[in-house]
Amino acid sequence: MNATAGADDRTVLSGHDVEAELLADWRVMFDQLHARFATGDFATGLRLVAAIGEAAEEADHHPDVELTYAAVVVRLWSHDVGGTTMRDVRLAREISDAAARVGATPEPERLSVLELALDTDDLEAVRPFWAALLGYEGDDETPDELRDPTGHGPTLWFQESDPRSPDDVEQRFHLDLRVPPEVAERRVRAAVEAGGTLVDEGRAPSFWVLADAQGNRACITTWLGRGA
Repeated sequence: MNATAGADDRTVLSGHDVEAELLADWRVMFDQLHARFATGDFATGLRLVAAIGEAAEEADHHPDVELTYAAVVVRLWSHDVGGTTMRDVRLAREISDAAARVGATPEPERLSVLELALDTDDLEAVRPFWAALLGYEGDDETPDELRDPTGHGPTLWFQESDPRSPDDVEQRFHLDLRVPPEVAERRVRAAVEAGGTLVDEGRAPSFWVLADAQGNRACITTWLGRGA
């Protein structure tokens, strides 16, 4: 019996719950399931999108789908409960089956989600400005985040900090890159080999802090180690 036995369609699943479902093509990225399928040409991608549409209509559950010349990217989550549920797991399996039928190849190792992080000691002083400038929206459940309502731009989240960083580095913005857990350490090594520095790995595998040759920082993050 797996970890999600007995879960109803409104139960938000943790990352470990989703892992127990053995969805080989899919990865947990924040509160969503993501998959990327290499199609090799536009016609194959169109066939896959059509099959996804049929499955979504049948399930009355609709993913976000991006079609490019050589790939289809799919994002699944249950908007009404704000996370991944068994509805998403079932539809993910159907989409994987459809991809196999049209000859599309899963590429979970190429998945990533970029967030922008802004260090601030006064969230309310700056949040309205960035919402207005970017045309982003927030909600009461996640007051430290602003999201692009079109789904195209990266989430902006506000990281509580002192007026100046402990190292006296005047960097307010940094990038957080969410990747699948099996990709994270490889990506960290590549960044170090490219001239970067591993600043802090004390919270790995939740995140690693890296810096470029001039001290500008970024984080590689995963869902692991976050109580999910």
